[in-house]
Amino acid sequence: MTTPLRKDAARNWERIVAVARALVDQGVPLQLNDVAGRAGLGVGTVYRHFATPEALLEAVAAPCLEALAACGRQALADSDPWRALEGFLFRTVEAQVTDASLAPVAAATSDALARTTELKRALTSTGTALLDRARDAGTVRSDLAAADLVPLMCGIAHAVNIRGGKPADRIATAHRYLATFFEGLRAAPQQS
Repeated sequence: MTTPLRKDAARNWERIVAVARALVDQGVPLQLNDVAGRAGLGVGTVYRHFATPEALLEAVAAPCLEALAACGRQALADSDPWRALEGFLFRTVEAQVTDASLAPVAAATSDALARTTELKRALTSTGTALLDRARDAGTVRSDLAAADLVPLMCGIAHAVNIRGGKPADRIATAHRYLATFFEGLRAAPQQS
């Protein structure tokens, strides 16, 4: 259990994360000294909250990861295995093309914050469970491995981001690309 921050420390934490969020959205790499200056805080204050730029980036990505974890829990409760998998993967790619902090945090081989590791493991577990359930129901090709999901979703998100456009256009493009992916993912109908 973590000790709650004093009010001034909590305000500083929020200010640091807000500045970092704006920088990430602008495509500016996070440097703690730069964040401190833009937040109007001392460098020591920023370093007390975030020891590394990676820890700060993970704090920026945390709300998106939390939302995806909640989406995963809802998908696991869905009684239709195909709809559950499809909905979860749609939401995952939408998050990747709308939140610039997600891709680098998801791709990192190690995490600065324990909560990030916990959320990434939960998302991987959810994706595996949803795929297994859809495969068991006969709605998904049997040759797709759970380890294939993350690279495939990242590939689609990368293709969408390269294509560019406004956020709404990127989401529409992601849906088009995913629809094509899902057609290839479906199990072939059984021949009688």
